[in-house]
Amino acid sequence: RFRRFELPAGTHPHNVIVDRQGRAWLSGNRNGTINRIDPSSGVVTPYKLPAGLTDPHTLALDSRDDIWFTVQNGNAVGKLDTKSGLMRVVKLPTAGSRPYGIVVDERDRPWIAEFGTNKIGTVDPVTFELREYTLPNAASRPRRIALVDGPVWVDDYPRGMLIRLDPVNGQTVEHELPGGKQSLPYAMASDERGRVWVAETGLRPNQLTAFDTRLGRVVSVTPVSQSGGISIRHMTYDPRTRSIWFATDAGTVGKVAVAGGGEELRP
Repeated sequence: RFRRFELPAGTHPHNVIVDRQGRAWLSGNRNGTINRIDPSSGVVTPYKLPAGLTDPHTLALDSRDDIWFTVQNGNAVGKLDTKSGLMRVVKLPTAGSRPYGIVVDERDRPWIAEFGTNKIGTVDPVTFELREYTLPNAASRPRRIALVDGPVWVDDYPRGMLIRLDPVNGQTVEHELPGGKQSLPYAMASDERGRVWVAETGLRPNQLTAFDTRLGRVVSVTPVSQSGGISIRHMTYDPRTRSIWFATDAGTVGKVAVAGGGEELRP
């Protein structure tokens, strides 16, 4: 069953997350807001971004249910204190960095894929100091991002690579995806068994590829025929049901039941 929640005009909702209280939060990608939805009452509460920032992109929760978010065209990353409503923003120094995908680690540090350049950024949650890691290949363009234990993983959209970054020493390792340069890897998620799941959206149909970070190899490839040749842009992993949920540009929602050993997908 579907229930419809009306949003303020011009919101253009983009990314949606759900906090520990069951409230939905979504980015208003055209009106510069982050919006909270009470699922019981349907009341929508908007939080306005600071002046000059109009396109919040992807949201991620920390351990306190505060929200880190990227602002792609605004070239910034920010944090919303969901209790006080206060926001703090860090501007990225490189013009056109296009901060895109974002995840938060166990120390509440956000990690950001800078899609307009070959960099990965992180922000200290106390001092708000920005640190950036430069990927070795100047042509790399990381789009989405995932965490597995300590290392950070990003997909290299134009080069068809999955890249591992060690945040301790800054070293990287590249793994070519099955689709090669035609792969156009986009949506990403990671599970509790050390696997990174990537949507290869340059292929027709799209395919979901599972890479086991402990084995260092691809362990599953599954075509997603329902999406046709239209992109899977975002995925999220639900550890309670061991399922990956994703949406497609074909107007469909998909669910993947993740098998125990990583050798099977059941779309």
